[in-house]
Amino acid sequence: MSRTWPDLAVLAVLVGVDDLGSLGAAARREGMAQPNASRAVRRLEAELGVPLLRRGPRGSLLTPQGTVVVHWAREVLAGAGHLLDAAEALREEHRSELSVGASMTIAEHLVPGWLGELRRRHDELRIQLQVHNSSEVVELVLAGRCHVGFVESPGVPRGLHSATVAHDRLVVVVTPDHPWARRRRPLRAEELAATALVVREQGSGTRTTLDDALRDLARPEPLLELSSGAAVRAAVLAGVGPAVVSILAVREQVEAGTLRVVDVEGLVLARRLRAVWREPRRPTGPAGDLVATARRLGQLVNA
Repeated sequence: MSRTWPDLAVLAVLVGVDDLGSLGAAARREGMAQPNASRAVRRLEAELGVPLLRRGPRGSLLTPQGTVVVHWAREVLAGAGHLLDAAEALREEHRSELSVGASMTIAEHLVPGWLGELRRRHDELRIQLQVHNSSEVVELVLAGRCHVGFVESPGVPRGLHSATVAHDRLVVVVTPDHPWARRRRPLRAEELAATALVVREQGSGTRTTLDDALRDLARPEPLLELSSGAAVRAAVLAGVGPAVVSILAVREQVEAGTLRVVDVEGLVLARRLRAVWREPRRPTGPAGDLVATARRLGQLVNA
């Protein structure tokens, strides 16, 4: 047998009758017109099958059955109040916490500045940063375990919204004593593809971008697979071999002359760095503020 749940508003009216002594006063306290309150009580009487009010020339009084119902109505309303209080607390907790996922390169070189700027405007905000490769960040956001993620991968899967926050490019780097550092002509894509490289792991945005760019060419096994741009940079500096890595990861070494960038003819390795999130279409709250901050500071990086 299905039940019809009572309207909380009419329960509050009944409690008001008990507290204030009249239906009119109870209706005013609940912000209802008295005729509407009277009709609501009659509907509840029909649903419960018992009389709740004794109506007379001097007003309405609770029946004995109504007195019993009001006792339990107070319990129901108290429970509903606890529910609303808990929901408000959860809402405030949700507002004051931000879980962010970021791919390795973005986390190492861009996210600290973004989060620092965000904290200056939201000093009460608790931020959790999870650092993974781009594929893993996408999975976290899809699973609802991050409010917003930042990735380097060329595409974004269905179910996520995205916005470009900055631009990046991959470069081929070698040590100054490597034969490629003395070339007068750019490297050909075929030569790069035929060379064993120090590379990022599968699933990283850097690896995906490189693999997509060379997908039509035969390639040997990598010299070494590493899980961060910093590790790739260290391997190249140690003389392990050439690598394709984000310019963000090697800019200081290139400017200092400890690494050299090798041009590659006809190979486009530019990429967009994206923020990704689930609903709504436009991120709101701290997540929206972080995306806006990343876009603004990302423009400065690319300028």
